[in-house]
Amino acid sequence: MAKQLDYHTIREIFTRFQDADAEPKGELDHVNVYTLVVAVALSAQATDAGVNKATRALFQIADTPQRMLDLGLEGLTEHIKTIGLFRQKAKNVMKLSKILVDDYGGEVPNSRAALQSLPGVGRKTANVVLNMWWQQPAQAVDTHIFRVGNRTGIAPGKTVDAVERAIEDNIPADFQLHAHHWLILHGRYHCKARKPQCRTCIIRDLCQFEDKTE
Repeated sequence: MAKQLDYHTIREIFTRFQDADAEPKGELDHVNVYTLVVAVALSAQATDAGVNKATRALFQIADTPQRMLDLGLEGLTEHIKTIGLFRQKAKNVMKLSKILVDDYGGEVPNSRAALQSLPGVGRKTANVVLNMWWQQPAQAVDTHIFRVGNRTGIAPGKTVDAVERAIEDNIPADFQLHAHHWLILHGRYHCKARKPQCRTCIIRDLCQFEDKTE
C-alpha cells in the first residue's frame, strides 16, 4: 500500500484526468434512474458489457418497477441468465421493484439510506446511483478504484470504506463529482490488475507504484 499523496500532487493528477476527459461517463446502459438502479445491482461480479448485453431488450419492456413486476420473475430470469448469480439477482430486482411500488409510489428514493434499504443494493450501488443520476459527489469504490487508490497513493486504505474516506478527504472538492469515474476508467483501461500500462500512463511520474511496467 502506497503512502498517501499530498494535496498538490493529487491536484495535478486530477487536472491531467480532467484535461484528458472532462466529462467521464459510466458505462452501464440505462434509460432512467430505475433502470440505472437495476443495472448497477446486476453488475456486481459481472462486467458492464455483459450487463448491457443482457438488459438491452429487458429495459425496452420493463423500464419501471411496475412493468418489471408485470414481467414476472421467470421473464426477468430469462433476460439476465447470462449474468453471474442471475437467480439471486432476479429475486432481488423483483423484491426491490415491489418495495418501490408499495412504499415509494414507483419512484426511486434519493438518499443513501433509503437506497441501501432495497434488496441487492449496497453502499457501492447506492453511491453509483447518487453520483450518476443526482450528481452527488458520492464515491463508489469497486475493485478498480481500490487497486488504483492503493497503487498510486491517491487514496490508500486497507478496506473499501477506508479508500472511500481517503477519496473524500484528499481529493479537492472541484474534482469530487467525477473522481469515481476517472479512477474506475483509469483502473479498467490503464492501471490494470495484471498488466498495468505504465509506459503510456498520464500520471506515471506522480504515481508511487514501485513495480511499474516498461
